[in-house]
Amino acid sequence: MKKTILGVLILLFAIQFTYAQEEATKQEIIELSKTKWQWMADKDADKLADLFDDKSVFVHMGGAWGKDREVDIIRSGGIWYKKTDVHEVSVEIIDNTAILLNRITLIAEVGGNEVTNPFEVTEVYIKRAEGWKLGSLSFTKLMGHGDR
Repeated sequence: MKKTILGVLILLFAIQFTYAQEEATKQEIIELSKTKWQWMADKDADKLADLFDDKSVFVHMGGAWGKDREVDIIRSGGIWYKKTDVHEVSVEIIDNTAILLNRITLIAEVGGNEVTNPFEVTEVYIKRAEGWKLGSLSFTKLMGHGDR
């Protein structure tokens, strides 16, 4: 009987510990995403290049491309992510992958013109030995500012 009770207590502790670890990881990803938006606003292409995985992909309203082109576009100001208002955020962890969804309003300058768009943004992060790397950033335009 004592062994059974001890076993149940150990199991409950393990479940609680695993849940706490996952919640901490989710918060880490949310903070990393916030930092990434700030680096984009600051046009800090070097920090972004370090965050982006070499095989990363970026999907925008105007097309899709890889890391080098995304970094070049940010560095040159072709797209300037001036301000990102995050309205909702959620994170799911699957093994060494984190999928973050942001519902945002993005104020950007594209080709010299300021535009404001509501987006659902999907960010995929992969845990590497050196830390989390962004594997994909995909923008889906919403029909209106309040749409979900």
